[in-house]
Amino acid sequence: MRRVILAIVAVLFTAGVASAQNYMVVDSEKVFKSLAEYNSALEQIENLSKSYQNAVDAKFQEVEQLYNSYMQQRASLSASARQQVEQQILDLEAKATEYQESLFGTDGELMKRRMELIQPIQNKVFTTIENFSKQYGFDLVIDVAANPTVLYYSEKVNYTQRIIEALK
Repeated sequence: MRRVILAIVAVLFTAGVASAQNYMVVDSEKVFKSLAEYNSALEQIENLSKSYQNAVDAKFQEVEQLYNSYMQQRASLSASARQQVEQQILDLEAKATEYQESLFGTDGELMKRRMELIQPIQNKVFTTIENFSKQYGFDLVIDVAANPTVLYYSEKVNYTQRIIEALK
């Protein structure tokens, strides 16, 4: 029984390989890095990220200063004053965290800016790959940059350089 199942799997695999002859390999990372507009967009995002991080750090520094000041004065404060300052510290920390999320979160300003800058470039590259594939009759495109399980491929099926040339 086991041999029959293995034989069927082998036949199906061989049939699948035989019917999937029209494929090409592309290294999308190399394609993207060959585009000046992509590199410029990454640089803009990096600079924006640094400025946002500085702003967030300043907010958390303010929380830390208030906390340190509180710790020095804590013994001399009444219970109600301690509670009030502790609440002020917690509120300030919550606002700093909320601010950080508004900049770096999944719906934050940095992500919005990234989508605004990178998505048109991605669309251009993917459209070029799709058009190239249709023009030359490829049924399957394998991206070796995004697939770490590709162990080997022949350079004759690597069309990365031709995609780069098609984008220019």
